Amino acid sequence: MHTNFTPEEQNFEQEVQAFFKDKYPNDIKRKQDHAVPLMKEDFIRWQKVLFAQGWAAINWPVEYGGTGWSTVQKYIFANEMAKANAPAIVPFGLGMVGPVIYTYGNEEQKQRFLPDIAASNVWWCQGYSEPGSGSDLASLKTRADRDGNEYILNGTKTWTTLGQMADWIFCLVRTSSDVARKQEGISFILVDMKTPGVSVRPIITIEGDHEVNEVHFEDVRVPLNNLIGEEGKGWTYGKVLLQHERTSIAGVARSEYRLNRLKDKIKNANMTQPSLQNDSNFLRKIAALEIELKALEYTELRTLAAVSVGKAPGPESSLLKIRGTEIQQCLDELFMEAAGYFSLPYVPNQYSLESKEINHVGFGSDSVSSLQYFNNRKASIYGGSNEIQKNIIAKHVLGL
Repeated sequence: MHTNFTPEEQNFEQEVQAFFKDKYPNDIKRKQDHAVPLMKEDFIRWQKVLFAQGWAAINWPVEYGGTGWSTVQKYIFANEMAKANAPAIVPFGLGMVGPVIYTYGNEEQKQRFLPDIAASNVWWCQGYSEPGSGSDLASLKTRADRDGNEYILNGTKTWTTLGQMADWIFCLVRTSSDVARKQEGISFILVDMKTPGVSVRPIITIEGDHEVNEVHFEDVRVPLNNLIGEEGKGWTYGKVLLQHERTSIAGVARSEYRLNRLKDKIKNANMTQPSLQNDSNFLRKIAALEIELKALEYTELRTLAAVSVGKAPGPESSLLKIRGTEIQQCLDELFMEAAGYFSLPYVPNQYSLESKEINHVGFGSDSVSSLQYFNNRKASIYGGSNEIQKNIIAKHVLGL
């Protein structure tokens, strides 16, 4: 996008570029550039670098440690972060539960949780989906029954991303079944993962990673003051969280970075399939994808503009989620096509920067492109399946 920045915005852009040049840890950058999976410690260390700069809680209100950035500044930061190929901020604390706490939590909860979330001292995970309750989340069965000054939790959450690393989990649980609508009687509760009765079972995804889990609660006792907001209002709070999540899932800047890497790949004289440089069908696919991505970028900017004046993302977050994930998956397919038979699935025994299997082409190495493709098939499902997002658009945008 050809944006005419003001002198102040140009200075900010230069400041951000200098930050990524000087403060982005070299060892983490090498891992990112070579598609070597990052460890929990890498994410935390990087987010603490951002926190030290005052740039971790980008969308938070200033009084809770936010940046106070304008829409254009957020746009500049996202683009420069993608250009640097820096790790995305793990969303569960800073992007999800943090906004719910500072919006609906009481002062004690804000003081207790927000500083550690902003500083990445505590790792969070999300307890929404359940076996049999994914897209129809309001049918969830996990219960929280009051017993004196505590809730007793029983049930199971599934597809819990990075739950094996988490210190805390935020959950939607049923606190009442005597309701007229199933969306009622659901509450938003915070649970310490070290509490007796909490257990985590790994789910190995199709590309061989341990990324998601099942989390089981068996007579888990949680203090009443871990309830956020009012009992029975969790569905309202959860919807706000999901709107923030769906907006971030779009990943426009990251997709632009990947598209540029793909363009560089097909121009590379040492590429595996030189004929792609003159393959009009392949080039047409890239051009069509770039147009779609630019259109999505404008939608994201409108959403950022609304958020910057205090509004929560609305139904447009569903638009961003649908098109953003479709574009991500299309990019995966194009990287696979560009890699040809070199993209045959390959899972190394260990990832190493010295490995001959790792090189600088595409999104990681050619042989890793298929693993990215497999992993990212779920993008159109998590955060609310794209089919559900279309229902939301039909109801709240088209009025059907």
